[in-house]
Order: sequence, then C-alpha cells, then structure tokens
Amino acid sequence: MSDIKNEVSKKTLSKKDVIKSWLRWFFFAQSNYNYERLQSTAFSHSMLPVLKKLYPDKEELKQEVETHLAFFNTEPICGCVIHGITIAMEEEKANGADEISGDGMNAIKTGLMGPLAGIGDTLTQGVITPIVLAVCIGLTEGGASIAGPILFVIAQYIIMTSISFGMWTNGYKYGKKAVESILQGGIVNKVIEGASILGTLVMGGLVGRFINLSTPISYTSGDFKFSLIPLVLTLLVLFALKKGLSPIKIMFILIVVGAITGILGLF
Repeated sequence: MSDIKNEVSKKTLSKKDVIKSWLRWFFFAQSNYNYERLQSTAFSHSMLPVLKKLYPDKEELKQEVETHLAFFNTEPICGCVIHGITIAMEEEKANGADEISGDGMNAIKTGLMGPLAGIGDTLTQGVITPIVLAVCIGLTEGGASIAGPILFVIAQYIIMTSISFGMWTNGYKYGKKAVESILQGGIVNKVIEGASILGTLVMGGLVGRFINLSTPISYTSGDFKFSLIPLVLTLLVLFALKKGLSPIKIMFILIVVGAITGILGLF
C-alpha cells in the first residue's frame, strides 16, 4: 500500500512542461542582463513553469526561485544543457531526494557554465556562423539576389533551434549523468580545440574567397603567381604571438598598417 501511495503522490513533469521552460529560455535568455548576476533572472524565468508544477506551496516555490537567482552566465545555445540537468535535479529533489540541495545545483551550474560557454562560443560563432555566411555570401555576390540574406536567417534559426532544443532535452533526459559525461576525460578541451581549428580554417577560407589583396611582392612559377604578403603577414603575427604580444595589440597594429598602406596605395 505504501508503494502505491508513493507512486500516486510522485511529482512528474510532462514533455509540455519541459518544452515550455525551454521556450522561455530560447526567447528570453539574453534579456535583463545586469552586472551583478548577468543571466540569473532569465534562468529563473525559464524555470518557473517547472517549479510551479513541482512546488505548489508558495513558500517552497519562492525559495526555489531565489535559489536560481544566483550568478549565472553561459552561451545560451549549447549552455542550455545545464537547464535540462537542473530540471531533472529539481524533479528528483521535489520527490524526496535529500542528497540534492539548492547549493548543490548551483555548484553544478557554476562548474558547467564556463566550459559550455567555451564550447558554445567556439561552435556557434567560430564554426557554424562563418560556414553559413560563406555559403550565403556566395549566393548574393554581385548584389543580384536577396536569396543569401534570407537563406542565412532561415538556416541560422533552424540550426541554432535544433542544437538548443537537443541540448535542453538531453540534459533533462540524462540528468546528473550528463555532468559526468561532459567533464570526464577532458572532452571539453578536445571539443573546444577541434572546433577552434575548424573555425580557423573556415575563416581562412573566407578571407581567401572574399578579400582581394594586390601587391607587387609575389612569387611566380610557370603560369602560377603567388602573393607573398599574406604568408609574410601570417608569419609575422605568429612571431609576435610567440614573443608575448597580446592579440588585441596585434589587431590594432594590423588595422593601423592596413589603413596607412591603403591610403598610400601600396596594397
């Protein structure tokens, strides 16, 4: 009888509850940023449909909302796996899992938000967006068609929505096990490194495809003429980085040199 009673009283989230929570984050993750807590209000806002279902008592609900107002900041697309994990933990906690506490959930959020921000920023901004841009700019080259911008918006929306929803639902599905999978074996660093390399290759392809640089300094072999300036510039930047010069200073120097040589008509 006691088992039947516990089964009846068990609080269970529906798929609709999880999706409703995801929609709140997807549309409002970047809203109400503040210097004190960054995305914390957006996090709590996204959790409300779930918390209201799990904690009908107003005092308990208030306490859980305040728990998720702790400092939080991550990349909103890939980082939303954290929300799925948190929802799974909240569901366990509401059903009597004493080992799960508000401090424990915030500790997991804090531990994951940095690594997932690195993965998300690298993947979405360093790989996906440049690849989609490369394709769409090619379609619009010459200004004869508006298909490029339209396709870019549609493709970005579909790709980012799919990644976000997949990360959210899988975070909820695997719960705390997802934390172990993400952190074990140095997989985070491997993903970031691999995505960074791919992103660099994509950006290099974009530069070669859409930026024209003419210079008298070149190497000729038969019918093939190869400009030496990009190679020399790349080696100089690599040398400056190895000498400890910061990337920001190098970018500033490149901008100044580019402006001067452009005005003088050297390149």
